[in-house]
Amino acid sequence: MALIKPYDGIMPIIDDSCFVAENATLTGNITIGSESSVWYQVVIRGDANKIIIGDRVNIQDASVVHGTHGRGDTIIGNDVSIGHRAIIHGCKISDRVLIGMGAIILDDTVIEENVVVAAGALVPQNKVLESGYLYAGIPAVKKKKLEPGMIQVYIDGTAASYVSLSRKYMQHDSEV
Repeated sequence: MALIKPYDGIMPIIDDSCFVAENATLTGNITIGSESSVWYQVVIRGDANKIIIGDRVNIQDASVVHGTHGRGDTIIGNDVSIGHRAIIHGCKISDRVLIGMGAIILDDTVIEENVVVAAGALVPQNKVLESGYLYAGIPAVKKKKLEPGMIQVYIDGTAASYVSLSRKYMQHDSEV
């Protein structure tokens, strides 16, 4: 069973339709919407600020979601995929975004909808990533406009496949 515990008297609120892996850690002021999934070795710490995670969000293995005390909340919209070993820190991620494996998103960043952040990218503090583009590099810069097919496959397809995968895990867990 996942480690889900209160911090400062506030317990995470997780929709019943969510999959949370048994070795994930969630603590404090966290809200997670429907059909989202929190995978193996993920840490979400709502001890510095509020963390709001939307519907159909998948936070993949070994990722960390946190924030800096005294700054704004960490907000993740709907249909967002956060790749393995990513760090999401005190930022706002709009709907329909793909964060690549190992990417780092720093405080006070705003990522508009329909954005792909490439694997290994570093998005510095206070950056705004404009809707409809792929960003890559250290620091992350706008690389190219996303075609509708890319949005459908990489953003929508990844979010939908993780909803399906998490349902299979939940079904298997209930059968054991």
